[in-house]
Amino acid sequence: MRRLIFADPKNDFVFRRIFGSEGDKDVLVAFLNHMLDLDEAHRIASVELLPPEQRPPVAELKLSILDIKCTDAHGVTYVVEMQVLQVEGFERRIVDNVDKAYVNQIARGDNYPRLNDVVGITICDFVLWPDTEGRRLPMLSRWCMTEQQTGAQELGQIQLVFLELPKYDTSRPPQMAVEKWAYFFREAENLTVVPEVLADHPFGDALDAARIADFRVSEWDPYILAGIAIQNMRGALSVAEKRGREKARQQAEEEGWRDGLREGVEAICHVLGIEITEDRRHQLATSNAAELTALLARLDARRSWT
Repeated sequence: MRRLIFADPKNDFVFRRIFGSEGDKDVLVAFLNHMLDLDEAHRIASVELLPPEQRPPVAELKLSILDIKCTDAHGVTYVVEMQVLQVEGFERRIVDNVDKAYVNQIARGDNYPRLNDVVGITICDFVLWPDTEGRRLPMLSRWCMTEQQTGAQELGQIQLVFLELPKYDTSRPPQMAVEKWAYFFREAENLTVVPEVLADHPFGDALDAARIADFRVSEWDPYILAGIAIQNMRGALSVAEKRGREKARQQAEEEGWRDGLREGVEAICHVLGIEITEDRRHQLATSNAAELTALLARLDARRSWT
């Protein structure tokens, strides 16, 4: 059995250990600068981590969330999250979370001109926007409000950034910084050595933070529990999916059986010369399989529809 060297950075505990540690804030700063492709004049210089009790609660299925405050040249606030499972309403929940980060800046007596911009950065361990005919979104996509005719971006107070890990191109080694981060998130737990492409800062430092041998005794329980939580959620979603498929199959069989019974009723009526009125047609359309079976038996026995 292969001995694990690095923990999965998509694990809630490990994600926080890498990006939510006071001692590794330079890794977080580098990550944000890479995700946003900021030029020198706008690069993030420092970050202030929110204490856990100040992080906004999320009621929906959310296995990993790290909320941070970052100070750049314009005082922009950043909300960074890891999402490992795709759930219903995910996009709306992301927008809601970022909106709250924007509105919650308003303290008693403050006014709107003092609000700073907010950027939400979400790492998705699933394809959020599959390729369709005429549209192929990149692995890293950035979103903000634009004027439809001119493309002007005057309402940039809220921006969203998504990194879809499954879209990473595995056919070649990572080259750009964004590709290296995607490679890091996807492959860290499978690495036995530090690869050359991840040897330099900040990737090497991120791997060091995920090195299992450096975990303290007190960190093992939260690490294991976070992994169990992910597996439990995956299992719950799998069970729900199987139940949904079984229900759909049963409904399809029921509908097929009903269609056959309706056709049988109409065929007997045609042979017996019984008119299918609008009322009777409605009765056929709204009857279940048991009711149609009983009607078919009455027609066969009585040769009439009463």
